[in-house]
Amino acid sequence: MTPDSSTAEVRGRPRAAAVRSRPRGGGRTSDTASRPSAGRRGRRQTAPWLYLAPALVVLAALLAYPVYQLGLISLFRYTQAQVSGGEPTAFRGFGNYADVFSDDRFWQVLLSTVVFATACVVSTLAVGCALAVLLTRVRAVPRLALMLAAMGAWATPAVTGSTVWLFLFDPDFGPVNRLLGLGDHSWTYGRLSAFLLVLLEVVWCSFPFVMVTVYAGIRSVPSEVLEAAALDGASQWRIWRSVLAPMLRPILVVVTIQSVIWDFKVFTQIYVMTNGGGIAGQNLVLNVYAYQQAFASSQYGLGAAIGVVMLLILLAVTLVYLRLLRRQGEEL
Repeated sequence: MTPDSSTAEVRGRPRAAAVRSRPRGGGRTSDTASRPSAGRRGRRQTAPWLYLAPALVVLAALLAYPVYQLGLISLFRYTQAQVSGGEPTAFRGFGNYADVFSDDRFWQVLLSTVVFATACVVSTLAVGCALAVLLTRVRAVPRLALMLAAMGAWATPAVTGSTVWLFLFDPDFGPVNRLLGLGDHSWTYGRLSAFLLVLLEVVWCSFPFVMVTVYAGIRSVPSEVLEAAALDGASQWRIWRSVLAPMLRPILVVVTIQSVIWDFKVFTQIYVMTNGGGIAGQNLVLNVYAYQQAFASSQYGLGAAIGVVMLLILLAVTLVYLRLLRRQGEEL
């Protein structure tokens, strides 16, 4: 064997190996291999639902059956006589809903609920966003103290918080009247002052959620953007309105809808602080009104109908929330 032939043989080995290792059908095999199979795509689509399945089962067990019973009771004449077995249950269809919508008191309570919830949402967002901006301006120790105080308000049960606020504004022993020089002024006697007192307590126990969420969103904004706005001569209010608010819009949508849902179904604060709805029911909201109809008047079917109406209103608010998130390109 000559050196030239051996060199040619050695040079030909890689070429032959490359030919042997080349897949059949040209480049189609590599393209096909890079594509996920139908089974793999199916597993990818079902995997998130498998992770969510335990939570969905728990939510279905805790919510589906009570909602079903609520809707079922709202279609019947169901009073104390039916509960005790003295009279048979009578099917009314949408009769309870007709009674609810034909009652002027219901529309008055609904208007009061919408106005009160709107005031609570606006006040909570204002206080929470202002304190979130303040957290970015103070040092570590004051920031930690404010965080701990906010978490304390957030962790306080509604009954305990309402009782404490009643003591603070008590006409005889409350320190607020003494500081303001109001004497024995009763905050729960007047309609507006009672709603104002409840509003303050609701904002006090709700602003920590807004504050912490918005503060986390502000921390995620690049510092270069804020520095550039400051160098351009923008004021703090202009920076918030033109820079931070647009960038924090998804977060603000979330906290707004959550606040609407929470404040629309306020029950404990109103019931405790106004003694069941105020004098002659002047401080009623829908949740307390439904409770009175169901348990104080023993009209369980009527109270269930009011509960279904509230559920539909909150469901509509939730659908608006989902639509806004989709419009903003959020991944649900």
